[in-house]
Amino acid sequence: MPPLEPPDTHFFAATVGWIELGNLAEAKAELGRISSEHQAHPDVLELKWMLCAEEKDWAGGLEVARSLIRLEPERPSAWLHQAYALRRVPDGSVRKAWDALLPAFEKFPREFLIAYNLACYACQMSDLHAARLWLQRAETICGPQKIKSMALADSDLEALWKELGEA
Repeated sequence: MPPLEPPDTHFFAATVGWIELGNLAEAKAELGRISSEHQAHPDVLELKWMLCAEEKDWAGGLEVARSLIRLEPERPSAWLHQAYALRRVPDGSVRKAWDALLPAFEKFPREFLIAYNLACYACQMSDLHAARLWLQRAETICGPQKIKSMALADSDLEALWKELGEA
């Protein structure tokens, strides 16, 4: 897909700024100013997903994530967004998130966040052995210090905190 061009780039940047400032109404207004031909641009869809996540509109976020996967299946964040939303939609679950994200690891074996999130999902499903293995994969990709720091601050991995703190 061709890159965004002015004035859409300006509206895009303004949307990001308003999101960072926590003003979602202004972010939505700026997002709405992006031309209709670019509303389905993958980078614009990323912003739409961020707004859905900020508003905890998981059904909307799931729809956006699935559109992003259709448009750019080689974008790891699309798969992560889908799993994140699948866990939180009204009929969602950790199992659905796991099932959606697991195939993404094969596509993106060097993407540590996929392995890390699979560790979180495994831990939430009480499969601590699998959680440890996925954390080890994430560590192999980006280093043990980063993963340990993230894990010790992530309530999804609370069942492993004691052993992680001792490591």
